[in-house]
Amino acid sequence: MKEYREKIFSLLITIGTILSSCLVLLVFFYILKESMTFFKEVKISEYLLEKTWSPLGSEKYSFLPMILATLYVSFLAIAIATPLGVGCALFLSFLVDKKKSKIILSFVDMLAGIPSVIFGFVGLVILVKFLEKKLDMVTGESVLAGGILLAIMLFPYVVTGCTETFEKGKLKYFIASQSLGVSKWYTMRKIMLPFAANSIVVNMLLAFSRAIGETMAVMMVTGNSPIFPKLLGRAETIPSLIALEMGTATYKSLHYHALYAAGLILIIIIFIIQLIAHKISKIGLRRF
Repeated sequence: MKEYREKIFSLLITIGTILSSCLVLLVFFYILKESMTFFKEVKISEYLLEKTWSPLGSEKYSFLPMILATLYVSFLAIAIATPLGVGCALFLSFLVDKKKSKIILSFVDMLAGIPSVIFGFVGLVILVKFLEKKLDMVTGESVLAGGILLAIMLFPYVVTGCTETFEKGKLKYFIASQSLGVSKWYTMRKIMLPFAANSIVVNMLLAFSRAIGETMAVMMVTGNSPIFPKLLGRAETIPSLIALEMGTATYKSLHYHALYAAGLILIIIIFIIQLIAHKISKIGLRRF
C-alpha cells in the first residue's frame, strides 16, 4: 500500500512538472512568435544602439534607455538590500535566541507578501516626497526612489535565503569554533561569511532577477520617461514600458510587436541571470 501511494505521489509530481514546463515554453514561444515581426522589420543597431523610443510619428524603437534603466534600478536595489539582508541574517542566526529569531523572521516573511502596488503607493506618498524635500528635487520620482523602494521589497528574500545558509553553517562549524575558544564575532567574519559566500551571491542574483521583473511599484516612483537613466532623474524600465503601452498599442502594429520584443529581451536577461545563479550554486555544492 505504501509503495502504491509513493508511485501515485511520484506520478502527480511528474505530471505537475511537465505541465508547468509546457506552460512556460508556450508563453516563451508565443512571445517569440509575436516578436519576430519586429525583429524582421527593425535593425538590431536601431533597437539596441539608438537613444530614442518614439512609437508615434517618426516611429523609433530603441530599447537601450529602458534596458539601462532596468539594470540601473535593479543594481541599486541589490547594492542596498544585500549588505542589510546579510547583516540581518547574521544577527538573527547568531545574536538572537531561536524563539525570537523565528518571530522576527515571520514578520520579515510577511513583508514579502505585501502587494507591490502597496509598496508603490507608500513610496509615492512618502519616499518621493521625502526625496523632493531633502535633495531639493523638482520631482522625487527618480531612479534613486525606485532603487530604494525595490531594496525594501527584496530585503526579505535576501534575509530568508541567507538565514537558512547561516543556520546550516552554524550546525557545521559554530559549536567546534566556540569549543576552541574562538570569539563569536571572529567566527562570523572569518568562518560563516566565507562559508555562505556562494549562497549570498546566488540569493543576490535571484533577488536581482526578481527586481528586473518588478512592474507596479517601480512604475509608480520612477517617473516613466523613456530617456537615459540618471540617479536623480526620471527613467522607465522594460516592465513599466510594457504595462503602460500595451493597452494603447494598435493590435498587430509595429508598436504592438515592439512591446513583445521588449518582453522577450527581459526574459533573456532574466534567463542569463538564473543560469549564472545555477552555475554558482553548483560550484558551492561541490565545495561543501
